[in-house]
Amino acid sequence: MFVNPVRHITFNALEPYKTAEFWSAVTGFPIHPDDVEGDDEILLDPGQPGVPGLLFVRVPDAKSVKNRVHLDIQPPTGTRDETVERLIALGAELVDDRRREDGSGWAVLADPEGNELCIERSAGERGQG
Repeated sequence: MFVNPVRHITFNALEPYKTAEFWSAVTGFPIHPDDVEGDDEILLDPGQPGVPGLLFVRVPDAKSVKNRVHLDIQPPTGTRDETVERLIALGAELVDDRRREDGSGWAVLADPEGNELCIERSAGERGQG
């Protein structure tokens, strides 16, 4: 039996709670009930064994270079473009638009702290839904 050894995916953040709120809206993972605004570490807990949480840790310096690792998000409902618009309304910024006229491709966004994420087509848009 495979056991996932990844416990958390950790993001450095100037404002961990605010950044966690954004990512909670992206993933649907709730903020851990023990974590409150002002804490130095905020956990988004998926509530499922074997699924890593997202941990946001306070650091004193802002992000200054491109991420070496990022998350690719496939919307569980709706469309890629609807998700892009929703996340921009929540404070994300479109940094690279790789969407193609035929509907394929993806959009690269940055969260409010500048961490990149890619929004892909949903399973329904891929004909998998």
